[in-house]
Amino acid sequence: MPFYPSYYPQEITLETLAPGAAPARFAKNTLHAYVGADVYAGTRAPGGVTAVESFEGWVVVTFNPASRAAADRRVRCALGLTVVAALAGEAPGFTRHPYPITPHHADYLHHADLAEQALAAVKAAAPAVMPAALKLRARGRIARALLGSRRIADDRAWDAVVEDVAAGDLTPVRRTVTNGWSGPPWIKAGWFQASALLAPSIPDVGARRRVDDLLERVQAGSERLEDRITRERELVGALGAGCERVVVGYTVRREWLNGDYSAGVENVAADAHAGLDSEIFVRTVKLKDFPWNGWLTLGMPDRPGAAWNPVGGFTDAAGRLVWAAVGDPALFPEPYNDDWTDNRVRVESVEASGRPIAVPPDALAPERSTGILREVGSGKTAQVRVTYQVLSSAFHDGTHTSVADVLYPYAFASVWSSAEGDPAIERATAPGREALVGVKVLRVETKTLRFGEIVMQYEVPIVEVYLARGGLGPHQLAALAPPWSAVPWPALALMEEAVRQGVGAFSAESARRRGVPWLDVVRDGRARGRLTALLKTLEARAFVPPALQRFVDEREARRRWGALARFAAERGHVLVTNGPYEIHAQAPTRVVLRVVRDFSYPLGVGSWNRYPIPLRAFVTRADVRGDRLEVALEVERLERLARGRHGGARGRGDADGARRLCDRPRRRAAPGRRAGGADARRQ
Repeated sequence: MPFYPSYYPQEITLETLAPGAAPARFAKNTLHAYVGADVYAGTRAPGGVTAVESFEGWVVVTFNPASRAAADRRVRCALGLTVVAALAGEAPGFTRHPYPITPHHADYLHHADLAEQALAAVKAAAPAVMPAALKLRARGRIARALLGSRRIADDRAWDAVVEDVAAGDLTPVRRTVTNGWSGPPWIKAGWFQASALLAPSIPDVGARRRVDDLLERVQAGSERLEDRITRERELVGALGAGCERVVVGYTVRREWLNGDYSAGVENVAADAHAGLDSEIFVRTVKLKDFPWNGWLTLGMPDRPGAAWNPVGGFTDAAGRLVWAAVGDPALFPEPYNDDWTDNRVRVESVEASGRPIAVPPDALAPERSTGILREVGSGKTAQVRVTYQVLSSAFHDGTHTSVADVLYPYAFASVWSSAEGDPAIERATAPGREALVGVKVLRVETKTLRFGEIVMQYEVPIVEVYLARGGLGPHQLAALAPPWSAVPWPALALMEEAVRQGVGAFSAESARRRGVPWLDVVRDGRARGRLTALLKTLEARAFVPPALQRFVDEREARRRWGALARFAAERGHVLVTNGPYEIHAQAPTRVVLRVVRDFSYPLGVGSWNRYPIPLRAFVTRADVRGDRLEVALEVERLERLARGRHGGARGRGDADGARRLCDRPRRRAAPGRRAGGADARRQ
């Protein structure tokens, strides 16, 4: 059949493996990729392995608020410039760039002139001499390499610390799970990451209030691009005005792939920020020895440490990769920019005309404390209407995604963001909750795929979501509050009751605050035992959450609880999803994920093949002709040759027409990067 559900590998094994042990495994062809560390740092990589590069974070100088040497703002800014100029050493993966928004951010062009000015100021200050009296600590591999022998011990008094800051460690930037929602919509924007990096170091109350006000204005968006850019630049300027934390440069991670002709992998896409630890990697990676299927083995430096629950868990590197395969968000971040791409919803239309849009009286909205979905009534208006096609499918317990499953996240987010809820859930769902005016299921359509005599049918709910805000791109608006759940409502309801009874807490933050375990529904034996007992009670009662009582009758409730109970008895846990993979086996240092080839799953191998080799074009000439700007382009063409690929320029985008592909072979580019190198520009 031309359609094969889920993605290429039939099994994914994730192993905890020390970086030093990875090269030998690559040499033996028993490892396909290493996620999260440069296993060839400081050494020359052998032939047969290729690197994927992605943005990792920054190197910054953070001044000690208690230091007298840097108490005055003007002195502090001058010292910061001197330190950045003096840190002129080299370190693998580091680029000196004294501005928080980097060329790896999609909005860098909005700030490029300011970044160049900052770099020019540093170059003008060089060669700078580090003040002998300034006591500097170092934190992180690159910071230690740049500071060298000038760093002091951590137990001594200090004036400033030179430190590596990973983007993934910043709490406001870290990807949230919250079932099928993945926001905030600006998670990869440079201005948002700059705020997360610099704002916590601002001690002055007035300055911090101004930054918070500017951040709120930027997040509010604008219909005019010029206004958005102006606000973003003003925000970044305010963030750095006090020089409490000064950016030295940015760092790039290198992750390695086995490129062996037979035993390696191909068709690899990586996120520009998350690298291989991303949704796109597991959806594209393919073993060369198999047209589909095969056993994929991945190594990571750290064993899974975060709890596994689909609301506030899976927050460490290993957990994020597991959830990228097991869970299935409505949308996920575009790999190469700061927009979003459809996954389990299709954005049919986004209406944002600038005029109020009437909300149907029978559209639903959740009550704040109870989550009960009630009609919004007459007279309600919105700024945006997003219409979605929901790509439903079977859950791994055999039940099918229903309207109740699609709607329940709205109620869940409302209940658990109340005063008695979970602060982490409140923050993660705030953009969507604050924007939501109402949601309406218009109808459920039946889509049919025909392959000869084989006919497959899919139920596709058509859902309208009304939002009280605009000012963002269409898919950013669609990512605010999509109608989707990766987990069936009985599994979510079971976890809710477990949290209420003190079995655990959804988030690590709430677990610490309440003095209970962080809820792990897969690996914590004690929690699994209590969940099993609670499941029996809820099944016997045919329990339906108050928010769903108008959508689920007793008969349906018994059917759904019975399916969850059978799944738990067979698998030993209650983590049911409708994603492409499920947890087959797990141990402290090893996780095995097995593909689910259910033909109700609407996406299949090849669904994301547009991403492994991004389409590229290059501006070769720009001419101003009156009120027009004429741009001539060269467009790259890539052709597959056996298990490699050929790259070259397809020709100019003007009247000259297409040029022939150069016959000489190209060097094989790292996946996710342009093949052909500078040669493609010269053709």
